[in-house]
Amino acid sequence: MENKRNTKPNPAMGPFIPASIETGSGRKKPLWRKFVAQRHLQTMALLGVVWMIIFNYIPIYGLIISFKEYNIVKSIAEAPWVGLEHFRELFADEDLPNVIRNTLGISLIKLFIGFPLPILFALFLNEVRSIRYKKAIQTISYLPHFLSWVVLGGILATWLADVGIINNILLALNLIDKPITYLAEPSYFWTIIITSDIWKELGWSAIIYLAAIAGVSPEMYEAATIDGAGRFQKMWFVTLPSIRATISILFVLAVSGVLNSNFDQILVLRNSLNDSASNVIDYYIYQTGIVSNRFSYSAAVTLVKAVIALILLLIANQVSKKINDTSLF
Repeated sequence: MENKRNTKPNPAMGPFIPASIETGSGRKKPLWRKFVAQRHLQTMALLGVVWMIIFNYIPIYGLIISFKEYNIVKSIAEAPWVGLEHFRELFADEDLPNVIRNTLGISLIKLFIGFPLPILFALFLNEVRSIRYKKAIQTISYLPHFLSWVVLGGILATWLADVGIINNILLALNLIDKPITYLAEPSYFWTIIITSDIWKELGWSAIIYLAAIAGVSPEMYEAATIDGAGRFQKMWFVTLPSIRATISILFVLAVSGVLNSNFDQILVLRNSLNDSASNVIDYYIYQTGIVSNRFSYSAAVTLVKAVIALILLLIANQVSKKINDTSLF
């Protein structure tokens, strides 16, 4: 006799689902059917892939000029090969130690100070009970992110001038005897760069942590309350462990970008007087490549920077995988 498929609902299994659309026991849908069913999402994702190929992968071919003597008159194929000449010139450059010192100094301080602050900000903002105050704080903290460094650089230059608001306040409080031109002093440059970057990105960087905190189960907080935990104990023993994976992934990405020094910010705030503290790798590449027309040399510097960033990414990813069992790949 022909075995008939049982079509009666099973109360223990919940609402009846026809076997023709079951995903657990039936055959998997062909890949093309999944693509058709998700054609709108797949189209949006495909546009992103095309954009990445055009602007991120095709330009990789241009790195070949780091092994050639390229100029804008000839094509890349016509440029003569020089091997590792530009790399030898890079490591023999007398400015390189100062460039590395400035880059690592600014980036590492940003990493160790600027990375934890959005986490703390998100934790404390999550504890604000008044919706009105919470929205007001979020709006105020997010606003600087939407202003370009050209605008913020002009604001900072005005505030930090010898007749600016900062000097007026310090003179009124008798904390200084005479006005200080902060952007003309190399000793103040790192502090200005790091502080202004945190001010601009603090609220925006906290968004992803707030989203992760929103996904924490309320039952965990209720259990902690029953056990007598206070607010700080809940943050330490419930919230932080729950968003540990998010923190680990963002930390891996931050470590891989340690050689990036926010070129827009540096370009706006630097000048010839603070050059000894503001000459970082990104500006060094711009100065040698665009200003001095040494395209092959700047490409060699970019390639070295990219290789180091890849190594840092792999190391940070493996460390995160060993410690937190969380990794990018």
